[in-house]
Amino acid sequence: MTGPSRRPLRTVVCGTGFGRFYAEAVRSLPGEFELVAILARGGEHSRAYARRLGVPLYTSVEELPEGVDVACVVVGAAVSGGPGSELARALLSRGVHVLQEHPVHHDELAATLRTARAHGVVHHLNPFYRHVAPIARFLAAAAELRRRGRLLFADATAAIQVLYPLLDVMGRALGGLRPWGLADPVEPPAGVEALAATPRPYRTVQGVIGGVPLTLRVQNQLDPSDGDNHALLWHRLAIGAEGGVLTLADTHGPVLWNPRLHAPRDAHGRLVSTGPGTEHLTEPSATVLEGTEPVPFREVFARLWPEAIARALRGLAADIAEGADPLARGHYDLAVCRIWHDVTGRLGRPEIIRPTPPRPLRAAELAGPAPTGTP
Repeated sequence: MTGPSRRPLRTVVCGTGFGRFYAEAVRSLPGEFELVAILARGGEHSRAYARRLGVPLYTSVEELPEGVDVACVVVGAAVSGGPGSELARALLSRGVHVLQEHPVHHDELAATLRTARAHGVVHHLNPFYRHVAPIARFLAAAAELRRRGRLLFADATAAIQVLYPLLDVMGRALGGLRPWGLADPVEPPAGVEALAATPRPYRTVQGVIGGVPLTLRVQNQLDPSDGDNHALLWHRLAIGAEGGVLTLADTHGPVLWNPRLHAPRDAHGRLVSTGPGTEHLTEPSATVLEGTEPVPFREVFARLWPEAIARALRGLAADIAEGADPLARGHYDLAVCRIWHDVTGRLGRPEIIRPTPPRPLRAAELAGPAPTGTP
């Protein structure tokens, strides 16, 4: 795509909410991309942000100058009550390649991909989290785990607002989405439910994805005035194989490897922990994969997220250079959309919650007294 003889891709970022992270990512790739404008509604915040970046602000696609190569559409689509997909299609119709932030409804995405193909440009839906460094490392380890034998189960947890990217990551971790099928949520007996001191935050769905048995727990709760907050956790995903369990403990790491505990027995049926045949017992019971160590949330915002978007941008640039058919990649994204629609349909409307802001605890606050004496 780019190189000594090629100019940077002239790029517009649409939206100044989460779009700020896209602008930072574009600016982190000089020589490959050049931020040339912001497209937003024109509020004072957006105008001030564009001034700070030293680029013009436009309020419509029609105002954009000729020569724009790429647009990052970081505006909610119809499923979120926004015009993101309409904006993407307008840009594609002008011959601009588009990187669009998730989520998008299946029918919206299909129409957008058709528009891209009709105008000979590239459209990438960006589920974002597949590019976050610890998740990318998890996916590489999952591929190696699949190479060494079949997968036996997947156990996943997510908040409803980040369910779509979990399904995207899961399909990649399992080596594909098909065959897939889901059951209705498991409902506990009323007598058991009555014993709970607080409302149950998670609903559980059993199913199969990529031929692998799946247990999926979703926090089907949402604060309509603060959709980005109040998730008990974002993503957690464990996949098991004969050799052990690989776990993405959190969206931003760590990734854990737990080798299978299996000790041989002697002639009397007693477990043997030393000697020939027990070399594997020298492995730790859990290992944090290198490069996935957790970092402070400030570093997530300042480094991990812009780096993830930079990876997505480079993937878009590679397809632009190849003149790739947007449908080749889009088929997978459409399948994720179908599964997402199936899961959310079975879960029903999210429970509306309006909790007070939590007080995050520091790890040091959980430290109890050190054990003393003998058990």
